[in-house]
Amino acid sequence: MDTEHRVILNVGGIRHETYSHVLKKIPATRLSRLTPNLANYDPVLNEYFFDRHPGVFSMILNYYRTGKLHYPTNVCGPLFEEELEFWGLDANQVEPCCWMTYTQHRDTQDTLAVIESLDLDGDPPTQEEIAKKFGWEDDYYTGNMSQWQRLKPRVWALFDEPWSSKYARVISFISVAFILASTCSFILKTDPSFQIPDIDVFYSLRVVDEGGFKNYHKTIGTDKPVTSPHPNFFYVDLICNIWFTIELLIRSLFCPSFHKFSLLHAILIQTGSLVTLDFLSMICVLRLFKLTQHFSGLKILIQTFKASAQELFLLVFFVVLAIVIFAALVYYAERSQLNKDNQFTSIPLGLWWSLVTISTVGFGDMVPKTYLGMLVGSLCALMGVLTIALPVPVIVSNFSNLYSHSQARAKLPKKRRRVLQAHEVKPALLGVKQHHGKHRKKSSSATFNQPPANFKNANGGASMHENSASKLMA
Repeated sequence: MDTEHRVILNVGGIRHETYSHVLKKIPATRLSRLTPNLANYDPVLNEYFFDRHPGVFSMILNYYRTGKLHYPTNVCGPLFEEELEFWGLDANQVEPCCWMTYTQHRDTQDTLAVIESLDLDGDPPTQEEIAKKFGWEDDYYTGNMSQWQRLKPRVWALFDEPWSSKYARVISFISVAFILASTCSFILKTDPSFQIPDIDVFYSLRVVDEGGFKNYHKTIGTDKPVTSPHPNFFYVDLICNIWFTIELLIRSLFCPSFHKFSLLHAILIQTGSLVTLDFLSMICVLRLFKLTQHFSGLKILIQTFKASAQELFLLVFFVVLAIVIFAALVYYAERSQLNKDNQFTSIPLGLWWSLVTISTVGFGDMVPKTYLGMLVGSLCALMGVLTIALPVPVIVSNFSNLYSHSQARAKLPKKRRRVLQAHEVKPALLGVKQHHGKHRKKSSSATFNQPPANFKNANGGASMHENSASKLMA
């Protein structure tokens, strides 16, 4: 009979009927090994019960029938993966038409993982998270935290986590003020208005013989070989460097891991202005990168460039390729006709012109004069616009993706209701049953020991309840 090969599956309260040979199409799966000996088989209703998502199971059962696995758009990606894992199916069997929609959750999870690593939360971490960060999990769980272990995270949070407390915000504001003051001092002391010339005064004596008479001519001259910054800039740099040195020492002493703490990098950033060489003194500008720990937007911007590294590398490759090609073309184009004012005397000079043209800057210091050279210049400018404009939407999309997810994550409730797992629910239910059993036993024993209403004692008198009742009636 046809009914003998029919299988009834109750998934999440919704019954599905199919044939046993349909479930055998995909071997080594949960549905292909159904037998009446399973615990979820109900012989009375003649059905198999599974407490799973019924909507996803409709797609899974359709996969057995048609051999094509489609992704339902009304469920989340991780839920669909969990259901496929439960039924023993491979997630890579999703059809190409649904693959792009199905894999969106993986990109979202990667983005959320990146945002999690950026540490954009404004809430202070828990004591357990602090202990894991400093590697003191065992001492935390055993309760053997020393006074140093309690003090070290607090001091580190003051200088590295501006959102941890109001004192950390004050220190953060002071640090930002010193960074801006040091940077402004580095910039302004190069301006001629803030420089004092080092004037050298020299005297010369010249003897002139005029008609047998010797005349002495004295001349006084001045020379300004160099200029030096105003002395006040030295005191500004001194005060800033004192703060940076103190901050460096505290951060290196109270850091979670001294090996992970980039001491050399911190020294270069903190004390760059102490270097006497002018070129190396530019290292102090790197202090501006410290502002990233105070502003979450800068962290997202830096992460955007990291996420767009492949597109940026592709942009640089095509720009370099176009520069070399158009430099060679304009060199030979300018030599194709008689040109007395030819400025492209070599291909290396054409590289500079090609770079300026592709980047749409156009200084105008080198200009092609022949018609063929003008045609090459036009093509170079158009190529530059197209080449630079192509990866811009990708970079903007990465920034928008990171920023939107960070804003959505910031609006999520921090505390959520905890849902018990299956292995946590069963012992609780057993404890409730035992409690009810003990309560019933006590109730029955109390009822058994309680004398009846018409019970009389051995002396023939009424019971205590009847005596108390008669007193109340009186």
